Amino acid sequence: MKALLSKEPGPPSTLVVEDIDKPAPRKGEVLIKVNIAALNFFDCLIIEDKYQIKPPRPFSISSELSGVVDSVGEGVTRFKAGDRVCGYVQGSAREFVAAPEIVLSHIPDGVSDEQAACIMVTYGTSYHALKDRGELKAGETLAVLGASGGVGQAAVELGKIMGAHVIACASTDDKLDFARQCGADEGVNYTNEDLKEQLKKRTGGKGVDVIYDPVGGDFSEAAFRSIAWEGRFLVIGFASGPIPKIPLNLALLKGADLRGVFWGTFTMRDPDGNRQNIDDLLGWLADGTLKPHVDSVFPMEKAEAALNKIAARDVKGKVLLKIS
Repeated sequence: MKALLSKEPGPPSTLVVEDIDKPAPRKGEVLIKVNIAALNFFDCLIIEDKYQIKPPRPFSISSELSGVVDSVGEGVTRFKAGDRVCGYVQGSAREFVAAPEIVLSHIPDGVSDEQAACIMVTYGTSYHALKDRGELKAGETLAVLGASGGVGQAAVELGKIMGAHVIACASTDDKLDFARQCGADEGVNYTNEDLKEQLKKRTGGKGVDVIYDPVGGDFSEAAFRSIAWEGRFLVIGFASGPIPKIPLNLALLKGADLRGVFWGTFTMRDPDGNRQNIDDLLGWLADGTLKPHVDSVFPMEKAEAALNKIAARDVKGKVLLKIS
């Protein structure tokens, strides 16, 4: 079978497609014929050893997939050959992947492989962030930085589903237009507008109840300075590069919380809670409440171009790899 492999640290140009042995499912595992593998910003980091997880080489990128069950191992009860499945599986960019039964979900009828592959990491992260960590309530104000990217778009959509007033924040007017199409109520262009002042102005001076920040850099402190009393600032990631150093006196003065969001660890520490979240998302996907946007689909052999597009922050929604 063919697999997309990182064999040495480096940029996307170092990735290669090679033939490797097809795995067999072990006890409690499901062997999946992968149709779609989804990409995320952290895939750009992990191949250069710049991510908090450093898998042994050679490894495949992508951590979410959709496909069809090829066979099952001993003790598997929820799946059988021929079932359509999606899941959070490290190293999904290969034709066949063996994964623990617990990390997989059935794809509902009427949901495409592309839609199902979008749902795990970006929407899983954003839903965990807003529901479990941010405790977002209907009627509150949510500001989303990087609102047109993968997790940002998901946060905009989910914030609206959860009843919040959503302020999208992005670097271009074009990206803000896209965020409005995803449900944002209004937008702030932080390239040519003062982020702190605009967020205060748009909340009538009250400040933002929940801030969702996957961007980092200088924008984090500016956003935090606009937070409401007892607001919650969600640390998602650092797509801009630098890790911000926010003065802690700001949290004291606002009675505000800085809350870390590490969805990958959450899935391992609370698999039942994560499965409930994923079931919620798949239900919204099936009934049309949730409508993930696919930016582009690349063949596995064009993974370099796909990752370069993500690294350049030239993405509106999700970038996918077609495997089978």
